[in-house]
Amino acid sequence: MSSVVPPMFLSRRGLLRAFAATAIAVPVLGGAAGHAMAADAYDTLRLRWRDLMLGTGFDAAAEPYKSKLSALGATAATLRSTMAVASGSLWPDLDYADPDPNTDTASYGYSAALGTSFSRLRTLAEAWSQPGTGLTGNAALLTEILAGLDHLHAERYNNTQATYGNWYNWQIGIPQALLDICVFLYDSLGATRIADYAAAVDRFVPDSAVATYSGTSTGANRVDLCRVIALRGVVAKTPAKIATARDALSPVFPYVTTGDGLYADGSFVQHTVVPYAGSYGSVMLGGLSLLFSLLKGSSWEVTDSGRQVILDSVEKAYAPFLFNGLAMDSVSGRAVSRGVQTTDTRRLLQDDHGRGHAIIACVALLAQSASAAESARWQSMVKGWIARDYYVPILTDPALGVAAAARLAAVQNGTAAVAAEPTAHHLFPGMDRAVHRRPGWAANVAMASGRITYYENGNGENVRGWHSSSGMLYWWGKDFANGQYSDSFWPTVDPYRLPGTTASKKVLADGAGGTWGAARPDVKWVGGASDGTYAAVGQYLKGLSSTLVAKKSWFFLDDAVVCLGAGIRGRDATGVETVVDNRNLGAAGVHAFTVDGTAQSTALGWNATLTGAKWAQIAGHAGYVFPGGATVKALRAARTGAWSDINSGGTTDAITRRYLTLWFDHGTDPTDATYSYLLMPGATTAATAARAADTTWLTTLANTDNQQGVAVPSLGFTGINFWFAGTVGTVTASAPAAVMIRESGGTATICVSDPMRQSATIDVTWNRPVSAVTAKDSTVQTVSTGSSLTLRITPGTLGATHKATVTLA
Repeated sequence: MSSVVPPMFLSRRGLLRAFAATAIAVPVLGGAAGHAMAADAYDTLRLRWRDLMLGTGFDAAAEPYKSKLSALGATAATLRSTMAVASGSLWPDLDYADPDPNTDTASYGYSAALGTSFSRLRTLAEAWSQPGTGLTGNAALLTEILAGLDHLHAERYNNTQATYGNWYNWQIGIPQALLDICVFLYDSLGATRIADYAAAVDRFVPDSAVATYSGTSTGANRVDLCRVIALRGVVAKTPAKIATARDALSPVFPYVTTGDGLYADGSFVQHTVVPYAGSYGSVMLGGLSLLFSLLKGSSWEVTDSGRQVILDSVEKAYAPFLFNGLAMDSVSGRAVSRGVQTTDTRRLLQDDHGRGHAIIACVALLAQSASAAESARWQSMVKGWIARDYYVPILTDPALGVAAAARLAAVQNGTAAVAAEPTAHHLFPGMDRAVHRRPGWAANVAMASGRITYYENGNGENVRGWHSSSGMLYWWGKDFANGQYSDSFWPTVDPYRLPGTTASKKVLADGAGGTWGAARPDVKWVGGASDGTYAAVGQYLKGLSSTLVAKKSWFFLDDAVVCLGAGIRGRDATGVETVVDNRNLGAAGVHAFTVDGTAQSTALGWNATLTGAKWAQIAGHAGYVFPGGATVKALRAARTGAWSDINSGGTTDAITRRYLTLWFDHGTDPTDATYSYLLMPGATTAATAARAADTTWLTTLANTDNQQGVAVPSLGFTGINFWFAGTVGTVTASAPAAVMIRESGGTATICVSDPMRQSATIDVTWNRPVSAVTAKDSTVQTVSTGSSLTLRITPGTLGATHKATVTLA
């Protein structure tokens, strides 16, 4: 299933994005050079694909297009100057002549070199095709590109060659680049070349590649394969190929309950156990938006009713993870470690904003295949994302190609209203994630279970992501702190002190636990209950390669997240810590830090044990409240790292960032340690101090190894995580469950889930007078009302929330 790429080459998805960043555009007119008129249905599709790749409706002499086209031309000029046809290579630094196809350690690198060679030729072909590159329509360049294609075909990518190394290069990376080149240069190739290239693609991507929905032919990979087969059919005018590609998309559409694909709750998983909406999911959405647009109105239009699942995913699976233009890192797998990579003559930055921009561009294109109502909503959403991304303005993002920028500019200049940032809570039981959206901030918690991995490493990527699903609590502000994870966070942060996590200080080796998400904790209770506004979320944590265990709960509210921990134990002869926060202050940031009204030192290296602290505040970031007082440790430090430390393909340049870290030190081998704190994003010192002083605002109902729960009377909120059956306050559960109650006026909503996904029924009794149940899910049965309420829930196996609305007596 997985691919391996050595340090000198881009990752598979990075490689794809490097030469396909312009793949989202308005399919109107053709490109600049070599444009021909359509003579039949295949020519129509081919020219449409050309427009999808190159874009139309933009002024090449205006920004941001002028700079993007100039950069493309400069890259192409450098590549052209170093191209040299030789046996076993087309560029001296890309040796693809594998001496031993059966030697994995060598063959992976050689197949990647072959793939990169094709991607470089694609860059040259795009520079020849686009206006304003300085190489537009250059006859000598065209001759050189054709010579390079002939060379690679003769030596490697032909219908007699045996594969070696990475399957992805042969089946997706190379043929996608080759077929794009065929579209760009179609009128100059001639019938013989087209037939030869089609035969080569057939050799490596036969119809059997999509005959079954299994192995490497699922999710995003399946869509990539269909793209190859469809374009091969278009270029060589083979209708059966186009039909095969269209029909092979259908298995991607239905919801899944395990493994790869989209879940009914909005989860997207790839590699069986990795939450991946921000990377593989983006690739899948982009590929489908392209194919839907390509085939629309043709004899091969995608009409399967299941395509509605993909359209619905825009708002269910992708939009919840987009905030101010960025895509939350918790659903981007090993892609978070890519950062700055050098490819050809460019240094490519891959961060959460870049991944977000790619998804936003996909949404803009997919709107063309949606209903009028969906299209209108999505254009408003896109316009809102563009307006709010102050950290990396979308249209000027260097990683965004001309076609994508043109499409997004058309939306920006259109008549759609700017959609406001939504307010909601989203639970994703299918991938152990939760997202909380408030008017001024957003938060996201990442967890792991027997269903979802601790982290994914592979291809030498993300080798220190060990604790990134140990309850990592991300958060961002509306107009502050949007660079927290974008600004070289992953190579410089202490990987043992990720925000929100509870972790053993036991030293772990790079890649500990195995590759491709192999490491998963043997736990079931991970999930929560939500009414769509507030939530009670919990994780039974077992540490990666350690004896650490803990119960962690988060209660998501209007201006705060209440965080509880209990039952914290370890026997590794090392310390255990819970990280309240670890703020990236940038390269030179000096942010005031106040504890209980007293300003603390701003000197680097300052550290302190804050005994009996009731609250703390980091200027420009957040406030933290410690109910009843707590002993918390704090540290200001400058940390230096390089992307190559966590990703073998990353740059080796030293990067230094300043951090302010707050944590609970549970000591060596703790037994039944606990913690309690409130995170208040954006809170001022006054607001933080006021919350700490209001001892009636929060009531901790329980914080033990058996149950954890809180009540906030002013919000009518009660949230309890029952790790075991029992009674907490006025609520009794007959089995492990997450319970959330929200009272408002004379009504209340009761929300219950079974995070363990194994209870046949759960009886929940609320010792509160209830006169009637006015609405309930079909999975909820009313057992009794009156002086108390008892509901019987049949929860099923998906960890979903089951609701009932009642009238209070």
